[in-house]
Amino acid sequence: MSKYVYSVFTKPWTSPLPEMGAFLKGMGFDAVELCVRPGYQVEPDKIAADLPKAVRDLADMGLKVESISTSNWLPSTVDIEACASAGVPMFRGLAMIGENEYLSTEADIRKQIDDLLPVLMQNGVKLGIQNHCGKLVCNAMGLRHLIEDYDPKYISAVWDPGHGALHGEEIELALDIVWDHLGMVNLKNAYWSRAVDPESGEVTWPMVWTTGWDGKASFPLIASELKRRDWSGVLCLGATYTDASRMDELVKQDLDYAKSLFEG
Repeated sequence: MSKYVYSVFTKPWTSPLPEMGAFLKGMGFDAVELCVRPGYQVEPDKIAADLPKAVRDLADMGLKVESISTSNWLPSTVDIEACASAGVPMFRGLAMIGENEYLSTEADIRKQIDDLLPVLMQNGVKLGIQNHCGKLVCNAMGLRHLIEDYDPKYISAVWDPGHGALHGEEIELALDIVWDHLGMVNLKNAYWSRAVDPESGEVTWPMVWTTGWDGKASFPLIASELKRRDWSGVLCLGATYTDASRMDELVKQDLDYAKSLFEG
């Protein structure tokens, strides 16, 4: 039996739950991170009633819901209670800095986490916070600084080496930094592409989201480091590609690639 649970963020698929579940199970996934947003199979204003039913329906197809993600950076009490009722162990969140001053905003986020902590503990649900490029907590050290004082049973790191690599992070060092709070690993990949405006000559560096073998984050190194440390847990494919027209094909390729690395 594998030490790893292969999950996928369902954001690309808004088809009815039975259709989506059968499709993802047929690809070879064990689990999903369910996208809870307007227009999806479970909508935010109906999460209390609809999440438990969705979890049961997906379980009948052989898929576990390992986490959920909504449009909000952090969960509400209703979100946490719905996760507990449905048996979903994690809410994946983000820490948005935006245009604000970093350290004061980080302190504000920590106050929000403090307010959520009793609800998380009472319901046995984990908040996993992901590093994300841009004006968010974007790297491993930022994640550690934000959550290091919390019990990882309730507040954990969702390590995303794809986002970290865009900021120049070394895989081994990033994993060292988040290791004692590691709750889930996101797998996606990207690189910076140089673009020149033909009129002004201005150079920009857009992100290109690509396959696991074609970006800045080394999937073989990620796998070897996690295996060396004897880690087991959820590997969640982000299903993020600049070429969205090939979404289904590329997700399948990345799943097969991940399995070849982690199971080999």
